[in-house]
Amino acid sequence: MYKYPGRILPVSFYSSPTVDMAKSLLGKILVHETEEGLTAGRIVETEAYLSRCDAACHASRGKTARNAAMFGPAGTAYVYLIYGVHYCFNVVTGCEGEGEAVLVRALEPVCGLQIMAKRRSTEVKKQLASGPGKLCQAMAIDIRQNGLALTSGPLFVTDDGYTIEEIMAVPRIGISVAAELPLRFYPAGNPYVSRK
Repeated sequence: MYKYPGRILPVSFYSSPTVDMAKSLLGKILVHETEEGLTAGRIVETEAYLSRCDAACHASRGKTARNAAMFGPAGTAYVYLIYGVHYCFNVVTGCEGEGEAVLVRALEPVCGLQIMAKRRSTEVKKQLASGPGKLCQAMAIDIRQNGLALTSGPLFVTDDGYTIEEIMAVPRIGISVAAELPLRFYPAGNPYVSRK
């Protein structure tokens, strides 16, 4: 039986400013316990979305039924559907009511690879979670996890002490507005990111 590494991050971890949180999440491990088994992946790519001066942020147009979880307390999950097909997983950050979050774009799979491969219909490790839609499919994350606290089960983030030497800060991708802001982060040279 796999024992997930490290300790579950407490709610106090998520109190940092959103850009700092996008960097701090790199190297941490996202874990999901399901009936199929436990899957886990090291976070290797994130994007920050800010409530002010960021037209790409869902909260920039105010609170709606779709983005309500984004206005919840820091350390909760914000999950939404794009193109009617793919789910995206975000970590809510900042103060409650502010509407900020970090999109987790890619994982390096570390546990439950056979489960991930079945869900993704591929055994290529680099293809299991190298993109926001892929990682949600691999980790079985969907709208049912929207609004869940990430400080307990079944979906949570752990810290096993892993450190990253150099973090790249580059423009976000897959958006049509505010695309010039350098708010996408990943460890330099990591082969599991969605796009270099």
